[in-house]
Amino acid sequence: MKRIVLLFAILLLGITASKAQDVAIKTNILYDATATANLGVEIGLAKKWTLDLSGNFNAWSRDEGVKWKHWLAQPEARYWFCDRFAGHFVGVHLLVGAFNFGNLNNNISFLGSDIYNLSDYRYQGYGYGAGVCYGYSFLLGKHWNLELEVGVGYIYADYEKFACDECGRHIGAGTHNYFGPTKAAVNFVYLF
Repeated sequence: MKRIVLLFAILLLGITASKAQDVAIKTNILYDATATANLGVEIGLAKKWTLDLSGNFNAWSRDEGVKWKHWLAQPEARYWFCDRFAGHFVGVHLLVGAFNFGNLNNNISFLGSDIYNLSDYRYQGYGYGAGVCYGYSFLLGKHWNLELEVGVGYIYADYEKFACDECGRHIGAGTHNYFGPTKAAVNFVYLF
């Protein structure tokens, strides 16, 4: 929690030190669709460079004991091919987060991750990673953009495994290495 507070303090200092046209706030509607609260702030650093600081938080348990609790912070440095906040960009991002997932009935296996195990077990732990991304920002008006972005990379997860979604028997611990998509965004952006 102290790290999150420190991240937002640094973010606020960066906003107050920036000119108005150098700052954007955004929300990812893909996260919104899963009831995950999210906010991003992007700050202009140079003519073609920006720093995007995004985070999300989901503390809700769904009906029937389904858990999809998590938080994620994802800072990203972006290079814009034309003007910043418009057109094509590439970037590199880091990510850090915590998760508590379980009781999700499915039969999905994706890029070496057996997501179907979430049907019978609860996993709780931390993840760290990095990746690269590509995106495009469409100008909708003087202050509004629509931004599309995809990213791929690596995530290392360290977790505890439990037999059920609440107060379950501890089964063990483990780690998981994941290579694949690390970011997907459809952002509504407001430019100051």
